[in-house]
Amino acid sequence: MLLLNVLAFKQNLGGVGTAKEGQTSLMEIIHELVSFKATIPCVVGEWSHWSGCAEQCHPGLRIRRRYVQQEPENGGEPCPALEEKAGCLEYLTFQGEDCGHEHAFITFPDVNEQQKTKYCVEFRTESLSQHCALETRPFARWMQYLREGHTVCVACQPPAMSTATHRCSGDDKIGKDKILHWEAIGNSQCQGTWKKIRQLEHCSCPLVHSFIFT
Repeated sequence: MLLLNVLAFKQNLGGVGTAKEGQTSLMEIIHELVSFKATIPCVVGEWSHWSGCAEQCHPGLRIRRRYVQQEPENGGEPCPALEEKAGCLEYLTFQGEDCGHEHAFITFPDVNEQQKTKYCVEFRTESLSQHCALETRPFARWMQYLREGHTVCVACQPPAMSTATHRCSGDDKIGKDKILHWEAIGNSQCQGTWKKIRQLEHCSCPLVHSFIFT
């Protein structure tokens, strides 16, 4: 490759021999080619598994990380974020006892976990706090999608689903006209109320207005 580049330079210059005024010498060409450094982008590994929640029975955060395998060089593309956070909630204590959650806790769905969904419920948002629209942290930005009067689709899947009732907290034997309370995982001040519209055995909800009981 180096020889081809030298020949290309030579052809463009009309031949390279003894250096003269206004003419590039062969040694100068070789020096330029040897000193050229290709840009190398950052390369990172796969995400780790999610960590567990920090507290029992209380909304918290879980974390996953990935590590740099190749540092960028010579102005190559910089490394992406190496840590990601998401809201989480445990439903059982370390002793295996039910935490007794009564209202719904929701978060944004992980695309890789959609196959775990057992059923979905459509709700119409009746009210929500202003804190939802003000949320800007990367792991909680989904809260901005919540709007008063909009229909949202909420998926029920383990571990939020009770093994006894096979339903999720906040959707256990409720009527359509009952006002129910929900809270967003990751920001306890983002909360509100909604009314159940219907249950869907087969979920086909638009992603931007889809959430999961968590």
